[in-house]
Amino acid sequence: MLSRLRAFFLGLTALALAGAAWGQAFPTRPVRIIVPAGPGGPDVVARIMAAKLTERMSQSFIVENHPGANGILGADMVARAAPDGYTLMVYSSGLISNKSLYKKLPYDTDTAFAPISNLVDNGGLFITVHPAVPAKTLQELIALAKKPDVHLAYSTPGVGNTWHVATEVFNHYAGTKMTHIPYKGGGLAAAALVSGEVQVILSSPAPILPHARSGKARVLAYTAKTRAASMPDVPTTAEAGLPTFQMDGGWFGMFAPANTPAAVVERINKEVRAVLADPPTVTRLRGIGVEPAPTSPDEFRQFLRDETKKYAEWVRIARIQLE
Repeated sequence: MLSRLRAFFLGLTALALAGAAWGQAFPTRPVRIIVPAGPGGPDVVARIMAAKLTERMSQSFIVENHPGANGILGADMVARAAPDGYTLMVYSSGLISNKSLYKKLPYDTDTAFAPISNLVDNGGLFITVHPAVPAKTLQELIALAKKPDVHLAYSTPGVGNTWHVATEVFNHYAGTKMTHIPYKGGGLAAAALVSGEVQVILSSPAPILPHARSGKARVLAYTAKTRAASMPDVPTTAEAGLPTFQMDGGWFGMFAPANTPAAVVERINKEVRAVLADPPTVTRLRGIGVEPAPTSPDEFRQFLRDETKKYAEWVRIARIQLE
């Protein structure tokens, strides 16, 4: 009996050592990072991460954009991928909001993915208008939107994403009824505002900041509790006269398929945390309006549980239900 127990524990030890060795050897071939959205938003952060991980790990990390169905198509690709660490996903809080938005998904959000790390915190959302819109303040925008002969449209990266939910929550608290026009990615949604296809956008910082700084878009307010470091002259929604409407701008995190070996998850997490502590990378990320927010896999898992509850309440207020 003792000999069998000894053999059993020796076997477990050997497996653990093999797993650790596998994690240290990873990667031995290129790794693809699926972004379930078009250019802009998580795509920007994914490409910054991919370039730095390629440098650090001596293997190519290749970003692939797979937009569609509010990120569900790309997320499903990752959920079905081999759990070996060679297919990763960088996606937004839209992954969590979809759980409340859709009656049925092709995967179980809670169990289909192995959380690796949160990457960045978007802070809040910029409430932004096209320069031709005759509103210089948030209160003027709300008053304009309420006029019966005025029809304002807003753009988002797709139906049911974080920006869509946030803008419908804004409509709820402001008493407005702006029309939703979805696009395939944050960059395209921001471009639609700049071109005048739509008049309003509630956007995370990265896609809209270049246009705001060049004067092609006018930022009226910021939805977080405190002002954005990237645009300190822009008032918060509370300062701008709408204290009932405060929302964070979501986050971008990294995931692997469920059942990816713990040693591989830990190895990637270690490298991600090193990238997010690299001063030039931190400066670059802050330059696009996001804040590095690395976590351990366990911390990220608990964070996702908390976020699921929060987004469920926002979806309820927004009254969005998708098939």
